[in-house]
Amino acid sequence: MPDVFLKLSAADRREALAFAAAVSGRPLHLLDKDVWLVWLLDVLFRSPFGEHLVCKGGSSLSKGYQIISRFSEDVDLTYDIRALAPDLSGSGLDPLPATRSQEKRWTKEIRSRLPVWITEQVVPRISAALRDQELTGTLSAEGERVFLEYAPLAAGSGYVRPVVMLEFGARSTGEPWESRTITCDAAPTIAGLVFPSAGSRVMRPERTFWEKATAIHVFCWQGEFRGGERFSRHWHDLTRLDRAGMADAAIADRALALAVAKHKSMFFSEKDSAGALIDYVAAVSGGLQLVPNEKALASLSLDYARMLDDGLLQGDAEPFEALLEQCRDLEARANKVK
Repeated sequence: MPDVFLKLSAADRREALAFAAAVSGRPLHLLDKDVWLVWLLDVLFRSPFGEHLVCKGGSSLSKGYQIISRFSEDVDLTYDIRALAPDLSGSGLDPLPATRSQEKRWTKEIRSRLPVWITEQVVPRISAALRDQELTGTLSAEGERVFLEYAPLAAGSGYVRPVVMLEFGARSTGEPWESRTITCDAAPTIAGLVFPSAGSRVMRPERTFWEKATAIHVFCWQGEFRGGERFSRHWHDLTRLDRAGMADAAIADRALALAVAKHKSMFFSEKDSAGALIDYVAAVSGGLQLVPNEKALASLSLDYARMLDDGLLQGDAEPFEALLEQCRDLEARANKVK
């Protein structure tokens, strides 16, 4: 019978991942974190509430579709608003508040209900899985985030910490999505070991394109990092979506582009550096900006360099200027669609 990776001693797990690192080129400390990330996804999507979850963001692109080889260290998840707040949203395919005052009520209710749901449903489910499988980890929750800290088998540069963060949102349905099987990066390199795997609902790449493109657009108009966010990964992911043909498909899907713009306009309104409201609909209708001004490029370039130093891109990285040039081309193509 094959050995179960997480049942091995720390020394044996380290030896196995050292071999996997040599074969795959991905650093040991990232392979280690990836195992815990996939294990968490398996716990979540096996749970009774799993049918209302959708994995999105970088993890959906790397783990669900293999569109990017960038290591995605944390997981973004949408809990269907129709499950959390059916009294507000109803059962429509793409529920949105009718007015700004109604949006404030929805947001207030979701911010109140989501942490309670996490505390009462998510945390106990993960705690029980740790206990039942005799695994060691420190679990905590802060608002809409859950953190699982594990004992690392190796250390990197410090850019990636030995903590998997699950960040939940509940202001959309997560659609369009499809079912995908998610596996550990180390699994193909070692025969005879059973690694975690997860059958997950994953956001379609076309929607992820517009989610990331509009996030970049906001960054360009604001011109600065906020709250220590690591934005350079969005630029990298966008170019990989383009290589996979998903950018052209997303640009051609005007209904999807407008749905994302209207959703963000309602729930995630942002202001530019001058204090003016950013127009998401204009952004997806010929006014998209993907390359920031010179002042903002320094911090973006630094974050990109740090991401390279810790091995997150696994050799799949062009110079920063080449990355920007690809984004300039993508911006021009996107803006041809009026």
